[in-house]
Amino acid sequence: MIHALDRRPRPTQPVPTLTVPTVGDGLWRLEAANPERFTMIVFYRGLHCPVCKSYVRLLDSRIPDFEARGVSVIAVSGDDEARARRTVKEWGLTQLTVGYGQSVASMREWGLYVSAGVKPDEPAKFGEPGLFLVRRDGTLYYAAVNSMPFGRPPIGDMIGALDFIIARDYPARGAA
Repeated sequence: MIHALDRRPRPTQPVPTLTVPTVGDGLWRLEAANPERFTMIVFYRGLHCPVCKSYVRLLDSRIPDFEARGVSVIAVSGDDEARARRTVKEWGLTQLTVGYGQSVASMREWGLYVSAGVKPDEPAKFGEPGLFLVRRDGTLYYAAVNSMPFGRPPIGDMIGALDFIIARDYPARGAA
C-alpha cells in the first residue's frame, strides 16, 4: 500500500494542478499564475474554523508585503460558493483572492489531511491547513502541512523567510 505522504508534492518537482473558482474574480488556475517570484497557496479548513479566520484575516492584511516581494497569494478551501462568499464578507477580507470548491481528490493530491465533519456547521469532509510556495516554473519550493488547525507558519515569519530566500537566492530543500 502506498502511504499518502509518499504521494505528496516534493520540493523541486512539479506540483499538482489547481483550478478553483474565486469569490469575485472568476476561475483561478495555478498554471496561469505569473508571479514575479512565487505563488503562495494557503489551504484553509473553511468558514467554520475560528483559527482559520484569525490566520486568513492576518494574511489578508499583509498582502501588500507579499506583493512587494513578488509573491502572489491565494487562500483556498473546499467550501462551496455560498460559504466562500460568507467567509469574505464575515471575515472582512478585502485584498486576498479566495478560492473555493477544492475537491477531496485535489486535497489528497496536494498531500493535505482530510477530516470528516463532526459538528453541525462543518462540511461532511474538509481539508486541513497547508501552505505552499510554488516557483514560477510550477515546482514546489516550500510546503507546510498540518493535521489540525494549529501550528501553521506565522505570517510574519513567512515574510521574513522570503526576505532571506530572495537575498541569498536560497535553494529549495528537502528534495534528497
